[in-house]
Amino acid sequence: MALKSGRKEFIGKVVSNKMDKTVVVAVERQLPHPLYGKRIKKTSKFYAHDPDNRCKEGDIVRIRESRPISKLKRWVVVEILNSQS
Repeated sequence: MALKSGRKEFIGKVVSNKMDKTVVVAVERQLPHPLYGKRIKKTSKFYAHDPDNRCKEGDIVRIRESRPISKLKRWVVVEILNSQS
């Protein structure tokens, strides 16, 4: 399957896998404070589709933007980079 251009990809950590075929992935980014310029960490959580329920808490995964799968799911787990066995 060819990769559609313009799809965002992020790498993050699985913080919850309690739902069926869904994981919550926390993506951390650093940006400068608007006034003081110090680098601060911001965390965003994304609901990602995991059709085989392979991800476990603590895994490092790559997620890709996709069509809406449900009310909150707009991301798909592409690969597990580092597994917590």
